[in-house]
Amino acid sequence: MVWKTAILTASDKGARGEREDTSAQVIRELVEEELGGEIVEYRIVPDEQDDIIASLIELTDYFRADLVLTTGGTELAIRDVTPEATMRVIEREVPGIAESMRTAVMQRDRSAMLFRGICGIRGRTLIVNLPGSPKGVHECLAAIMDQLPEALLMVTGQYKQ
Repeated sequence: MVWKTAILTASDKGARGEREDTSAQVIRELVEEELGGEIVEYRIVPDEQDDIIASLIELTDYFRADLVLTTGGTELAIRDVTPEATMRVIEREVPGIAESMRTAVMQRDRSAMLFRGICGIRGRTLIVNLPGSPKGVHECLAAIMDQLPEALLMVTGQYKQ
């Protein structure tokens, strides 16, 4: 199964072209190599709730991605609003995915408790917030990669019991 995947980066500096988006590169590699997914859209927006919300809606409703992976905007800084934007877009939360990411990474790095990312469903799309650093992205995706295919089968209505 090839999962249609979209990547959304929330970064003021990235949106202004002042920083290379290495976290999205890590996501792309892991999705293509480990999940067997296809990147159908990639974009960078500033850390603004309205921009993140509009992009999430477009990626789910227009591009009809099976999976949307966000990176950035998930810590405690005042401009980190990706979880709040995601909450305004999803219809159902999937807390176990975010809990698994935090738990796995906290075994090696206690600062993972400061990661506020959430996961949820909009229509037939799974949205997963990831940290903004390449290392954080890799660790968090590694923690959930084995369960993503089953989750995506369920979310997209293709799961057979």
